[in-house]
Amino acid sequence: MSGQRDLARLLAGLQVTAREGEFVFVSRPESDPGLAALAQASVREDEGVTYVLPRAKADALRLDYGFRAAWLSLGVHSALDAVGLTAAVAAALARHGIACNVLAGFHHDHLLVPTERREDALAVLSALSVQAAAP
Repeated sequence: MSGQRDLARLLAGLQVTAREGEFVFVSRPESDPGLAALAQASVREDEGVTYVLPRAKADALRLDYGFRAAWLSLGVHSALDAVGLTAAVAAALARHGIACNVLAGFHHDHLLVPTERREDALAVLSALSVQAAAP
């Protein structure tokens, strides 16, 4: 199933949902099957593996983390080779001083934004969609 590539349509149809809870990034020099089982996402890098975990699970395991994030999912099915969606979303958030870490899934893009800016980010992205849909 292929996703949408047209940026104007992607932005006009953008619906953002927020997952419940807070999420944190935890890094390990080697793969950790226990953390992998708890992770909502992971990225393997030269320096090790980064896991994105619910904060409550990280706290229960007494894991070190810094950045606390709200998880927002973009409710459009963008093609993996679509051009401009990540840039448009990141630029809109940046204009409002909101940090944004992007994870691309097969069906949707996901944004991890500072927990305390969750509602601001939702408002910015809603406005972006409304503006794109305007004639």
